[in-house]
Amino acid sequence: MITIYDIAKRTGYSPTTVSKAFNNYSDVREKTRQEIFRIARELGYVPNSHARTLTTKKSWTLGVLFVEGTGAGIRHPFFSSVIESFKQVAVAKGYALMFISKDVGGKQSGYLENCRIRGVDGVVVFLSDYNDPYFQELLESDIPTVILDYDSPLAHTISSDNETGARLAVEYLAALGHRRIAHISGDEHTAPGRSRISGYQMAMKQQGLEVNADYTVIGPMYTLESGYGAMLKLLQLEERPTAVFVSGDLMALGAVRAAKDQGLRVPEDISVMGYDDVELAGYVTPALTTVRQDTELLGSRAAELLLAAIEGGSGEKAAVVLPVEVVVRESCAPPAAE
Repeated sequence: MITIYDIAKRTGYSPTTVSKAFNNYSDVREKTRQEIFRIARELGYVPNSHARTLTTKKSWTLGVLFVEGTGAGIRHPFFSSVIESFKQVAVAKGYALMFISKDVGGKQSGYLENCRIRGVDGVVVFLSDYNDPYFQELLESDIPTVILDYDSPLAHTISSDNETGARLAVEYLAALGHRRIAHISGDEHTAPGRSRISGYQMAMKQQGLEVNADYTVIGPMYTLESGYGAMLKLLQLEERPTAVFVSGDLMALGAVRAAKDQGLRVPEDISVMGYDDVELAGYVTPALTTVRQDTELLGSRAAELLLAAIEGGSGEKAAVVLPVEVVVRESCAPPAAE
């Protein structure tokens, strides 16, 4: 069995330095840490998690609380991308991930009790219902927590600038000459849904355009089916929009399909713009113009926030908002002459 003494002999560093590198001590330089990790991988070293727990008083496990309402779960490209980048940072720092539920051993107990039983060092939260009392119980505990797309003074939070993203979308469509711009929204009870509706309405007013109540349709799920159904409602209006800003790429792809099924061409007859920039957006026909969220940065920064909270204990909670940008492809064009 390979031990830290074998790694020390191979690298030339002391066993103490090798041990500190694996236990994330701050007085080990990053270059030294990476050299030790490289040799450890070459030798096939596997850290003894039980010994590490006894030594550091940590489980080296992070909880992932992931419950979303679309039914797609982790298969949803936005969430899978964020979780993957979160995992990469966590694993590189020596942590394992564990999904958290309300049930332990077939008995409903709540998220907090599950975290206590599993002994996780911290939790990252992706949740569709932030009013869940079991979530509130976790939020009010002393377990370090980072939450995606939610505002709370009790935990670190991280999100994209959703309001600005919606504003940029409307500004782009208006610059193409569109005056009748509709919005297919996600769940208005979620922070992203509310922010994107707000940004859409604000930008329409700033552009001097009418905010027609019929032009905002709630998805509400961020799915192909929701986008398809919402677009059909817009196309049934007596004066249909010439462009539609959709609050998620999967919904936007559903909206494009609905338009095609009704005999319309995208973008010649109607423009469709998405939000997220999932990988599929660039490969469909027409390729989807969208607002890009940096999912890789969302995940990695969430991990960094959580690890810092675990190492540093309680302190001022960070509310990180990441920038977004418009990605121009093929699904939007100037409106057809009427």
